[in-house]
Amino acid sequence: MAILLTGATGFIGSTVLRHLREQGRDVVALVRRPDAIPEVEATGARAVLGSVTDRELVTHLAIESDGVIHLAADSDAAAADDAFVSAAFAGLEGSDKPYVHTGGIWVFGSGDAITERSPLNPPELTAWRVPIEARVRSAAGIKTTIIAPAIVFGRGQGIPSLIQDAPRGSGVAPALSLIGSGEQHWTTVHVDDLAELYLLTFDLASPGSYYIGASGQNPTVRELGEAAATAAGLDGRVAPSSVEETRERLGSAAFADALLLDQQATGSAARIDLGWEPNGPALVDELRSGAYLGS
Repeated sequence: MAILLTGATGFIGSTVLRHLREQGRDVVALVRRPDAIPEVEATGARAVLGSVTDRELVTHLAIESDGVIHLAADSDAAAADDAFVSAAFAGLEGSDKPYVHTGGIWVFGSGDAITERSPLNPPELTAWRVPIEARVRSAAGIKTTIIAPAIVFGRGQGIPSLIQDAPRGSGVAPALSLIGSGEQHWTTVHVDDLAELYLLTFDLASPGSYYIGASGQNPTVRELGEAAATAAGLDGRVAPSSVEETRERLGSAAFADALLLDQQATGSAARIDLGWEPNGPALVDELRSGAYLGS
């Protein structure tokens, strides 16, 4: 038997897959594109072609699995997640097998000390997560856990590329445009640290548990922008943007509003309960070193 993994070719999922295989674990990865099969099978995992909304297939794979780690994202995220949860639970119900579900830090809204017990205040972009996560946490006969990742970075990938790739402006002293005023904090986590949390959660978490995947590093967007501007040869010069300018640049008011949230978290519960030890580099250092140039 093997762990059923979705999202195995994505930024987070491919890292989780690598960590699983490095530990010698058998993995069955559900992939939606034929061209993803060689990438998955090169790791030693088995690829199965199909959709997360294919109820019969997902249920069968869940029955045959040792448990499930769900990381796939879809263009119609709410419907896809709802369908996958229903299908996976049909295969797992009563088995007490682990099911690890991916949430997100944005459901808590702004806060300077966000914990797993903080009230939910999701922006429009992620409000759909709330009822699905309630279903996951209340499932009977399945060892369910939700991981809410902070803003994930590493190897020049993820949302922080929006910082490095921002417009530079013009004139004698061009400056890198910030996302919003830059005063808001982003709570962050390196992708390798996050992958370790998924494995620990799969093995050790109690049924119905919930963990914020945050390293405890909560830089301001201004600090991130200054680091990126240094790497870009702008001597750290940055310029704030208005809400409307940010929305126009990103092409989505809902996405922009999520990035304008002011969030700080430590992820201490996972350290205490699971022995998680995030020790990856800081995002500020990654940007300043040029790791995101040309990303």
